[in-house]
Amino acid sequence: MTAHDLVLRVSDHDTLDSVADQARLAEDLGFDRVSAGETTGRDMVTTFAVVGERTDTVGVSTDVLSPFGRAPTVLAQTALTMHEATGGRFRLGLGTSSPAIAERWHGATFDRPLRRLRETIDVVNAVYEGGRVSYDGDVFDLGGLSYERPVPDDPPPIDVAALGPKAVELAGRFADGWVPQLFTPDGLRDRLGDLERGADLGDRSPDDVRVAPLIRCFASEDDPAAAREATRSMVAFLMGAYGPFYGDSVAEQGYEDVVAEVRSAWDDRDTEAMAAALPDDLLDELAACGTPEDVRERLDSFAAIDGVDAIRVGFVRGASREQERETMEAVLA
Repeated sequence: MTAHDLVLRVSDHDTLDSVADQARLAEDLGFDRVSAGETTGRDMVTTFAVVGERTDTVGVSTDVLSPFGRAPTVLAQTALTMHEATGGRFRLGLGTSSPAIAERWHGATFDRPLRRLRETIDVVNAVYEGGRVSYDGDVFDLGGLSYERPVPDDPPPIDVAALGPKAVELAGRFADGWVPQLFTPDGLRDRLGDLERGADLGDRSPDDVRVAPLIRCFASEDDPAAAREATRSMVAFLMGAYGPFYGDSVAEQGYEDVVAEVRSAWDDRDTEAMAAALPDDLLDELAACGTPEDVRERLDSFAAIDGVDAIRVGFVRGASREQERETMEAVLA
């Protein structure tokens, strides 16, 4: 049976108490994990330490921490401490992030991002193995110190957020999970081939990698049309304005003309034109919105893909807390 995770929009919450309340609701409703993305707002380590302390069974993940913002040894320390704080419920989410976040927020040069991510995973695993850490890589050169705490037999799994073929191959070869976003079902099936190739290179089974695509969801019984338009606006923004990678990925799935039109509208900062450029058929391939039945039907099309282990339900910007709850309940009905 396909699991269901929930990605919180932490920036929409005024307090950490509110974030924890929604995580507890997710736990009560039966979601398997909760997570949230980290950009320039609250840091997700502190946020989910609070969530972990106020929940009992739901898994806790970070989507995603950037290797440009924290040293790999610090990421390992963080993961092991979160593992302890949550009673073994933590998964470490990593990704290359974007040039804007790396350079304009973390003050780093967005250089060789996949190599940096690969070496970060290597170093985290070296810390997990205990003993003295020594690593001589192209990006990181460190050694001579050891993690001061005992390392558990089951250290936190590592999930990788990735879109392109080489990045997904890396996830299949070295990570414990893959977190894709903005894929159509056909696009996801195609990219799973890259994951399988990576698993083969790592002499492991693709079944060892937890595949959990993030799908933007908005269910409304009273006003499904408004739910669709809010989702259309957010998906178009992700494609056209939120860094280059989402739009490039959708274009490579066969929608070059749509992405070009959305980006052209963003050049004029015309968000209404951006949304208008996203046709219904593509919206329904990338997201799950409309009536509760519509949402479940679209999610089922992803859950039915061979190799998908979980669906990550992501909220849509502008949804009220009540509308988010309706969406949560619709998904698990």
